[in-house]
Amino acid sequence: MTQPTPLQRPFTTMSVLVREHATQRPTQRALMHGERVLDYAGLDAAMDRIAAALARDGVRPGEAIAICASSSIEYAAVYLGAVRAGVVVAPLAPSSTPDSLAGMVADAAARILFTDATVADVLQPVRDQLAATPIVTLDGSDAGQPYQAWLAPAGTPVTEPGIRPEMPLNIIYSSGTTGTPKGIVQSHGMRWAHVSRGAATGYGTHAITLLSTPLYSNTTLASFFPTIGLGGTAILMAKFDAGQYLALAQQHRATHTMLVPVQYQRLLAHPEFDRHDLSSFQQKFCTSAPFSPALKAEVLRRWPGALTELYGMTEGGGGCLLFADQFPDKLHTVGRPATGADVRIIDDEGRELPPGSTGEVVGRSAAMMNGYHNQPEKTAETEWHDAQGQRFIRTGDIGRFDEDGFLVLMDRKKDMIISGGFNIYPSDLEAVVREHPAVADVSVVGVPSERWGETPVAFVALRAGGGATAQDVLAWANQHLGKTQRLAAIHEVESLPRSAIGKVLKRELRDRITGA
Repeated sequence: MTQPTPLQRPFTTMSVLVREHATQRPTQRALMHGERVLDYAGLDAAMDRIAAALARDGVRPGEAIAICASSSIEYAAVYLGAVRAGVVVAPLAPSSTPDSLAGMVADAAARILFTDATVADVLQPVRDQLAATPIVTLDGSDAGQPYQAWLAPAGTPVTEPGIRPEMPLNIIYSSGTTGTPKGIVQSHGMRWAHVSRGAATGYGTHAITLLSTPLYSNTTLASFFPTIGLGGTAILMAKFDAGQYLALAQQHRATHTMLVPVQYQRLLAHPEFDRHDLSSFQQKFCTSAPFSPALKAEVLRRWPGALTELYGMTEGGGGCLLFADQFPDKLHTVGRPATGADVRIIDDEGRELPPGSTGEVVGRSAAMMNGYHNQPEKTAETEWHDAQGQRFIRTGDIGRFDEDGFLVLMDRKKDMIISGGFNIYPSDLEAVVREHPAVADVSVVGVPSERWGETPVAFVALRAGGGATAQDVLAWANQHLGKTQRLAAIHEVESLPRSAIGKVLKRELRDRITGA
């Protein structure tokens, strides 16, 4: 009897998929980093040794480990080896503060912390707090037990637990741009949904995916898991560099990539961009931050292959897809709901709004988080239920559907400015300011005002040699903005503060004004 292909099954684990690839195409490249290559046979064997080592150390299925390191083959192997063991992975940002790192390790109840030399300075102040957590160093540095010494011997028997779709696979901690990071629990079923929909965007055994965002980010994992799950090759970059990215893309004939908007901006601005052969690209993805229509248009014009914008949350729910090359007249939108996604608009009282109305975006799909780890109240706050009792995830974004069913985002609900009783969306103001030829980057935030309650203020990075001052831009912008939208001030900055995946840290900008 013919075995069903992975995508014909209702559910399959990453462990099973890698084992099958190792059997069917053992010498195919799975992971690449620099000059190093690990094929599927090697990845499968490494996962066995990692799963066996976790069992030896008493880490039971359902318990957690944490990884805080730069992207590497060892990082990816430990992630997947833990999945084989049924152990939950908490990937943490190396840019975390020491206290935040210790807090996340404690919140996840991580049994082992995997790290490397890049986080040595972060670890040092909290070594006492982490004293009960064994540390394994992926690069063999002296912060803990070297990875190679920690691994179980090759051939050690592994007993794989039965994995059900609802069981947790990983805990992704939010960036903390709006406060203390929350642990977002994603299940095996949620990751399977990411893998199973990957074939529709060309992932498969031929796929060569260039990943330059970090492995702790869901942005990266949303591309990493379909690549490995469907038998492709993942090329890992420990740190993004535009020149190196272009060289790797050309050298390895990359077919897929996941980038955030600021990376597209830097790549297109690179003086050697147009001299590289990027014709191998089939799909380029973008997510995690607002993607301006002008930048989308420039990518379409200068970079071969399809461009797909993914709109959604790490928490999951109803995502949207914009196939930008197919709908060049819809670049101001984030596309239509993805197959199987139910996306709706609600008002402040939680009432569903009719088509064309503006309100908060909520959604549901097969890819939805279990909840926030150890925070049932926060979980309840982010959920909305329709009249039939179906569970939706609240995005916190304000938007509306146009007449063709494409979602137009206005702004983050928390970023909306209420000035003199009027709702002002920073994204509208940013779009106007960005049109000034001297402006390289801009972000608008609301700050307290005695007269208006709140008032909008812009932070701009000016182009070198642009021939305009911040005051020039302010005068120009206020001529082009509506009366209720006018900016109270523009502050010039060298660059906008961003997270590791390119999100503007608006809280930091507000703090510069309020002195918080």
